[in-house]
Amino acid sequence: MSTGHSHAADGQDLYSLRHSAAHVMAQAVRRLYPDVKLAIGPPIEDGFYYDLDLPVRLTNEDLPRIEAEMAKIIAEDFRFERSMISKAEAQKLFGERGERFKLELINGLTDGQISLYTDGDFTDLCEGPHVPSTGRIKAFKLLSVAGAYWRGDERNPQLQRIYGTAYFNKQELDAHLTRLEEAKRRDHRKIGKELGLFSFEE
Repeated sequence: MSTGHSHAADGQDLYSLRHSAAHVMAQAVRRLYPDVKLAIGPPIEDGFYYDLDLPVRLTNEDLPRIEAEMAKIIAEDFRFERSMISKAEAQKLFGERGERFKLELINGLTDGQISLYTDGDFTDLCEGPHVPSTGRIKAFKLLSVAGAYWRGDERNPQLQRIYGTAYFNKQELDAHLTRLEEAKRRDHRKIGKELGLFSFEE
């Protein structure tokens, strides 16, 4: 599967694009739900996710509102600015915000410089890389909300995970969404057959 490295020359491969989209999604969620605590938000094979500790239970019906806020941040075209601070400074910054999950990650890092990225009013703990600015995120879609345990351990707090995807253009995004729909239909048909609920007239 192509990861879009043909775009790497201008600092735009799919990995960087999706990493940046995950940041923008977390930024949008923070604007809408100021009490959110952020966990992690990596790019994955077909998109990205971000794990969040929220005072409200999200459903898929909430996703369009978050997408609309993301669209505003993208339109504002904030630059992604990298800065390096000491571990002690990072502990102070995220500790003051009550960001317990980020703090746990920072505490696990070796001493030395810690990388942050800021775009507009939002700063996150991150190694990068990112696209040059939020305006580069042209085609994105939030897909679903799921539960996820912090660090994958059921003894840890349960978080809410928002899945999304991003592509360089609407055509690539639409093709991906069509593939997802087709896969869903195939699964539904297969499950139906296995349960003997219906038979298809081919």
